[in-house]
Amino acid sequence: MKIALLGYGKMGKVIERIALERGHEIILKKDEFNTYEGLSNADVAIDFSVPTAAVDNISSCFHANVPVVSGTTGWLEHYDEMIALCNEKKGGFISSSNFSLGVNIFFGLNEYLAKIMNQFDSYKVTMEEIHHIHKLDAPSGTAISLAQGVIQNSNYEKWTLDEAKSNEIRIEAKRIGEVPGTHTVNYNSPIDSIEIKHTAHNREGFALGAVIAAEWLAGKTGIYTMKDVLNL
Repeated sequence: MKIALLGYGKMGKVIERIALERGHEIILKKDEFNTYEGLSNADVAIDFSVPTAAVDNISSCFHANVPVVSGTTGWLEHYDEMIALCNEKKGGFISSSNFSLGVNIFFGLNEYLAKIMNQFDSYKVTMEEIHHIHKLDAPSGTAISLAQGVIQNSNYEKWTLDEAKSNEIRIEAKRIGEVPGTHTVNYNSPIDSIEIKHTAHNREGFALGAVIAAEWLAGKTGIYTMKDVLNL
């Protein structure tokens, strides 16, 4: 499979190594210093760039008739625009805040717990996410996905980084050292607390999941999620 890498930072390099180990070919390594030349020759593209580049990367793939997997976060105000373009161009698209198998299991656990906890008003939910100091967006896309998972299965209506009102979920975003990613969901009551937590030890899980998603998406059209890829 011929892969175009859109974004060639730390994650891009890990994705490259894993893709090569799985027998694929990297035909484009797009960063801020080069162009999209050769993109149309790719079977699939993987976008792990920065928020300011993601929309151009994704739209360029649709125009080139190349299905694209995007793990970039912080650009979701343009999500509906990209979905419309994907449909118009009959493209293939997977966008996820986190491609890790473990995190996607964690998403499911979070939604299940939210349904249970919604029956008990004495528990209030809060979230914490910790990432490396180089991460540009806050809160993380994974934390937002977790919050949305709670909102869809409870009476909470929104998330906030500020002091939370009764219908809001407070997310505390921390940037520390080189932490790959730690996410915690807390339910606190006056008498006890319930906590679920996911800790990434390195970038390998994110990269492997992105390559697996790319393998699954190649040759397909339509809009999918990691639940489709992993049959969750």
